[in-house]
Amino acid sequence: MTLQEFFLLLMSVLASTSGQFFLKSGAVKLGKVNLSNALNQILSIIATPELLIGLACYAMGAVTYILLLTRVNLSIAAPSSSLVYIFSVLLGYFFFRESITLVRLLGLSFIVSGIILVIWRK
Repeated sequence: MTLQEFFLLLMSVLASTSGQFFLKSGAVKLGKVNLSNALNQILSIIATPELLIGLACYAMGAVTYILLLTRVNLSIAAPSSSLVYIFSVLLGYFFFRESITLVRLLGLSFIVSGIILVIWRK
């Protein structure tokens, strides 16, 4: 993976992770959705800035991912984009006070190990 390809991957991962963060922040503002308030909550999405920012971040992540796919095999790009999971768990821990259990930590280590094995060059 060249420096340009790595930069595109990093931009895609950071944009998608930012999208996760803002969507969670907006969802917290919306509150729980159930059958009685579903339509109202769906309409509230348009008026919640965090949700709109989150969707824009996802769009930016998708565009940079497409640009990455023009340079890198899908078999490398797709597993590498799972770094979003790692960063999302860390954001959940630091900003939303979500716990990281030992089992979750083990799962994250498998993801990192898998990414290393997929992009490893002999």
